[in-house]
Amino acid sequence: MKKVKCLVLFSGGLDSMLAVGLLKRMGIEVVPICFVSYFFNSCQAEESAKQLGLKLRVEDFSLEHLKIVKNPKHGHGKAINPCIDCHLMMIKEAGKIMKKEGFYFIATGEVLGERPMSQNIRALEIIEKEAKLKGRLLRPLSAKLLPETIVEKQGLVNREELYDISGRTRTKQMLLAKELGIKKYPSPGGGCILTEVNYGTLLRKFFEIKKNVDGNDAEVLRLGRVFFEKYLIVVARNESECVEVKKNMKKGDIILEPKGFSGPTVLVRKINRSSFKEMKEMGREYLLKYTKRPPIGDPCITYLQLPVL
Repeated sequence: MKKVKCLVLFSGGLDSMLAVGLLKRMGIEVVPICFVSYFFNSCQAEESAKQLGLKLRVEDFSLEHLKIVKNPKHGHGKAINPCIDCHLMMIKEAGKIMKKEGFYFIATGEVLGERPMSQNIRALEIIEKEAKLKGRLLRPLSAKLLPETIVEKQGLVNREELYDISGRTRTKQMLLAKELGIKKYPSPGGGCILTEVNYGTLLRKFFEIKKNVDGNDAEVLRLGRVFFEKYLIVVARNESECVEVKKNMKKGDIILEPKGFSGPTVLVRKINRSSFKEMKEMGREYLLKYTKRPPIGDPCITYLQLPVL
């Protein structure tokens, strides 16, 4: 008999590690898959997969994910997080891989009631239905609280070895981690900047005032102090941000740097029509404002601009 193959959505958090551990204990061949975008990466997933002795599969869906962030069918959370649509997109993409490459089913580390927006019973049902994976989507940690899947009915997975975990406490998960020999796992939360209220406010504002916000726009909002005048202005707060701000420069931007004195690197990005002179003056104003000890007289500032083709 062919070994049962399963594709597991894997963030590298405790829940997804437990889902993998349970399936491996049943003798199922597990392939962890992590989706990355402008708003989250695979660093934690790679570290956790290595600990479990598994090779992580990474899929980049940044462009399509940005569209979902702008206009999610099922709405945003408290910040600008489209959690239901995001999970749905991941599972849809995993479903395509499942059918193409001969996996038997997809599993996730979702826990009923752990996340109020995306892990309530209605959200789980919506995701399964819209992903067209009815009976092929297994949530091992809460399976006994959910309808029996096809893979359980067919005996590919033993329902008795699955769990009935629910709610936000992690007591049961930590006990299970000990049982499975999982000694190291990350603290809950974090990972997706879309759940951060301050970042959500900035990105929502940018969507309102600029058409065609792209991935670079989304990433540069994560750096430094951010202001919206006639332009987007980003003022670095430390040396590492000065480097990152400069790395994120694109055609049409202006970068300002102090010469001969200590101060922040400043990026000025046009939102609508604006002149180089106006951008230069505004950037200079912000650079000096956030310089702790600006020089007396006319300070020397260097300007860098990439030509617009």
